[in-house]
Amino acid sequence: MFEGIDLSKINLNEIMSQAQAMADKAKAENEGKVFTSKSGGGMVEISINGNNEVIDLKIDDSLLEDKDSLQILLISAINDCLHQAENNRKMMAMNMMGGLNPFASK
Repeated sequence: MFEGIDLSKINLNEIMSQAQAMADKAKAENEGKVFTSKSGGGMVEISINGNNEVIDLKIDDSLLEDKDSLQILLISAINDCLHQAENNRKMMAMNMMGGLNPFASK
C-alpha cells in the first residue's frame, strides 16, 4: 500500500501542527458565519454562528400564550440552524483535508 513512499520523511509533528492551525482558523471563521432559520411563517426566528452558539432569537408576542406551539416552532428553527451549521462544518472539513497532504513535496 505504501510502496515507493519513504515514510521516514513524513514529519508527524508538522502534520499535527498544520491540522491544529487549520482547526483554529476554521473555528475563527465559523464565529463570523451566521445561520438563520424561521418557523411558523416567521413567528420564531433564530440565528446561530458556525460554532453552534445562539446569537439571536426572536419570538412573536402571540406565541407567548401558546407554550406548545412555541416549543414546536423553536425546536424546528433550532434544528434547521444546527443542520445548516453541520453542513458548513462538513464542507470546511473536506476543504481542510485537501490541504493536508503528508506526501506532498516541498
